Amino acid sequence: MALKATIHKALLQISDMDRHVYGEHNLTIARHPSETDERMMIRVLAFAMHLPADELRGRLEFSKGLSDVDEPELWQRDLTGDVVHWIELGQPDERRLRQASGRSERVTVLSYASSTPVWWSGLETKLTRLPKLAVWQIPHEQSQALAALAERSMQLQISIQDGSAYISSASSSVEIHPVALRRAED
Repeated sequence: MALKATIHKALLQISDMDRHVYGEHNLTIARHPSETDERMMIRVLAFAMHLPADELRGRLEFSKGLSDVDEPELWQRDLTGDVVHWIELGQPDERRLRQASGRSERVTVLSYASSTPVWWSGLETKLTRLPKLAVWQIPHEQSQALAALAERSMQLQISIQDGSAYISSASSSVEIHPVALRRAED
């Protein structure tokens, strides 16, 4: 018998001073049986950090993720179904990043494992022809602290300023300082 996804609910109050994006968002997160709290919370962080200022070019949504290998973790699709922003987590391979770049206007990777420097050093020179690709490292200690905030029902305040995210719940808070390994060309 196959295990089913665990449903988590999150109420996010987002204040992104860098991009002037503010609002309250109710999220229903289907956590795959093989997904860790850390990975799920990185998805929530990715949502908050890449939420578009408006929905003129579509909404940012969680995809089927681990349940469908042809989809990213999050994506923003316009009304025609074209992918505006493709967001990956972890350490995707070169082929996947090339395909994502061919299918979307922007590609962002959030890597959070302690092995990120090793993964990136093997991939960096192979991706020089992907101008739409941005790669960020979430320091492992910070992603672990973020995972500790995971609950079945969460209320999180997320403030983003100067590229850093400050996430707090009723019982704890975490500072996330993403490190740019590669920025997309404008």
